[in-house]
Amino acid sequence: MYGAKGVEHGMKYQRLVMIFSFLLLLSACSQAPLKGHIEKVGLLVPDTINDQVWGTKGYKGLLSIQSTFGVDVYYKEGMIEKEKIVDAIEEFHKKGVNLMIGHGSEYSDIFNLISEDYPKTQFITVNGGKPQSDNVTNVTFKGEAMGFFGGMTSAHMSKTKKIGILATYNWQSEVDGFIRGAKHQDPHVQVLAEFVENWDDAERAVDLYHKLKKQGADVVYPAGDGYNIPVIEQIKADNLSAIGYVTDQSNLGSHTVLTSTVQHVDKAYNIIAKKFNEGTLDEKREYSFDFKEGVIEMGKFSTTIDQSFVKNIENDIKNYKKTGKLPNEK
Repeated sequence: MYGAKGVEHGMKYQRLVMIFSFLLLLSACSQAPLKGHIEKVGLLVPDTINDQVWGTKGYKGLLSIQSTFGVDVYYKEGMIEKEKIVDAIEEFHKKGVNLMIGHGSEYSDIFNLISEDYPKTQFITVNGGKPQSDNVTNVTFKGEAMGFFGGMTSAHMSKTKKIGILATYNWQSEVDGFIRGAKHQDPHVQVLAEFVENWDDAERAVDLYHKLKKQGADVVYPAGDGYNIPVIEQIKADNLSAIGYVTDQSNLGSHTVLTSTVQHVDKAYNIIAKKFNEGTLDEKREYSFDFKEGVIEMGKFSTTIDQSFVKNIENDIKNYKKTGKLPNEK
């Protein structure tokens, strides 16, 4: 009887071990990173990952890919000069990077030129030109709608009936959207525009802001990443109002920042990384992201804005997501 009990005890112990091992396997499977084409990922940033706007967004996108796919990631800051970019690409290549992201339109031309030398690497450009190579994909963040809703908010809240947009270049779709949105909200509002001609020239941007202020603008939309925060800080000091850009910038002053036009770069990068990992990148190699995909949205609305307007604009945004038509296109 003792021997039989010992055998029975041993069998129970083996069953418990098998059950425990199976549960561990299930747990591991549920947390396992997605495996596929991605090996390692590299990110080139024109300025710094600590700017709290564009560069920081790109870095968070890189970390999101690392978390989702369980791969090694690398980044390099201050990548503006052609020679440094070429050296960085080669360095990433030697480390085994096969998904390379140039976080800005400035990488478009050089990626298209050099991509043939790295046929097994997928290059991603942001807001760049049409891809000229099979292993180059361009990601675009649509700016017209976010500019439109920013313009609506600015026109509604302006007391002087003069508002300004401080963009980097006049071709930015945010500019036309801002003007159209403002005019839709209030046909009598005057929209002033100034262009910095450089994403990072904070000194010139602040000077141009002062020009807008002297002309009577009491709400300004600084639609550029490198100079955005310094301009908003000056707007706050002048007790005027701003529309935030790229990130929700309500933390810079809930009474200063009326709302923000937010771009979730991490979501966009994850979508592209997933498609590359699965081998399903579109043959056209061009992707545009907007409100519908949840990549772009409006940030918090200031408590200084009346709730009736907030509800109306939120309904306009919901309708735009469903129909793709802005309020003036109904």
